[in-house]
Amino acid sequence: MEGHADEGGTSAPGPTDVLRRLRTATAVEHRQVEDGLALTDPELTTDRLVSVLRGMHGFWCAAEDGLDAWFGTDPGAAARLQWSRRRRAYLFAADLRILGAEPAGTRPRLDAVTGPEQALGRMYVLEGSTLGGTFIDRHLATLPHLAPAGSLRAFTPYGEDTGALWAAYRRATRDAVAAGADPDAVVDAARRTFRALSAWCAPVGAHGEPG
Repeated sequence: MEGHADEGGTSAPGPTDVLRRLRTATAVEHRQVEDGLALTDPELTTDRLVSVLRGMHGFWCAAEDGLDAWFGTDPGAAARLQWSRRRRAYLFAADLRILGAEPAGTRPRLDAVTGPEQALGRMYVLEGSTLGGTFIDRHLATLPHLAPAGSLRAFTPYGEDTGALWAAYRRATRDAVAAGADPDAVVDAARRTFRALSAWCAPVGAHGEPG
């Protein structure tokens, strides 16, 4: 999850810019998630990587279900955010199978997505993780005992389009706030999503299964 930042802006954002607020207001929760997952640990084992992937698969399934329900009521927003391209739960399942494992089949209960603020706040966490995923993939490539990890896709699902898709999310979020969305609610939704992810994956840090 490292590298989660407001990168690639066309101008310096002001102190009230929603993306700047998201970054600063969620810094503590973001760090808790990173520390709990510990994916850049030089002693990372296959078993721990499998546990992390199972936890993330369950979380993404729940998070995407809520977003699917909301975007079903607003196809225009779904198109602007290219939602159909951003689903990743199936990639976590595929990565588990590469490592000889299966998804756990469990998922957390998350807050309902009731408006654009909740959708954008949740997506800040999900989409921002693709930036940190590049660091994770580079680290995994340095661990010869995790050779199959070189074929994993969920951490960097967009490849060369990672920056462009993150920029599209940023633009959509700023546009939504300019059109009247409540930035406080966007920030609150992001913080709640980070906390839910941290709580769901907390057992991974103790070498257990999430949930």
